[in-house]
Amino acid sequence: MIRNGYLTIILLLFCSQFLLAQDMVPAWGGGADQTDLSFGFTFSYVTNSYKIAKKVNWQAPLVDPATGNSLTSPLTGIGSKSLPGFGIGFITRYSLTDNLEVRVTPSLIFADRELSYTFTDPSQDMNKQVQPTVVDFPLSFKLKSDRVGNFRAYILGGIKYSEQIGKGAASDQNDDPLQKLVRNSSGYGSYEAGLGCDFYFEFFKLSPEIKISNSLGNVLVQDNQPFSAPISKLSLHTIMFSLYFE
Repeated sequence: MIRNGYLTIILLLFCSQFLLAQDMVPAWGGGADQTDLSFGFTFSYVTNSYKIAKKVNWQAPLVDPATGNSLTSPLTGIGSKSLPGFGIGFITRYSLTDNLEVRVTPSLIFADRELSYTFTDPSQDMNKQVQPTVVDFPLSFKLKSDRVGNFRAYILGGIKYSEQIGKGAASDQNDDPLQKLVRNSSGYGSYEAGLGCDFYFEFFKLSPEIKISNSLGNVLVQDNQPFSAPISKLSLHTIMFSLYFE
């Protein structure tokens, strides 16, 4: 009986808290949605990987373009694994309707990329990293649900232009063909899509978001060097988890 009495009291307390929560005035969110135009900032966790299209004869040994001599045994694979990075940026949003807004979120991205080469002789296996610093200029449309209390969900889609500002050009001057780096285009476009949700607090709005983007066209610079020769096209695949504060 005593145990049942405690259970009844706990249930009554829980139900009373739930009913009180329904009557609470929704948080102001720092006024983020009170005007059509607002600003904020973002922190992002980024992972990059390549989608690789190989040439017909990609398995041939890597060759020194200066002498025509083979530098390695035949290739058995070219791959790319995801590497982590981070980004910081700003957000400018403009409400078109209560449920649709347009966003511009310029960001500075620090995220490496990597290509792995495997050969019939495993002792020759090697990785080639591209270590750029990139400025992203995304333009997105955000479709929002109606606000329920201090929460609303959304989906988004758009395009972005990326400009590489850290190219590692000095490394390309190495005379050893096996030390050459795989260069990427300094500027390229991408399409992106994502989803997230808005949480409203008293002084700000917090929006966790996950977004996927894929580059358009070929980001590979076709240099006359061994590690670019087996590849016909590189596309960049990016996954980004962001926290937006407005």
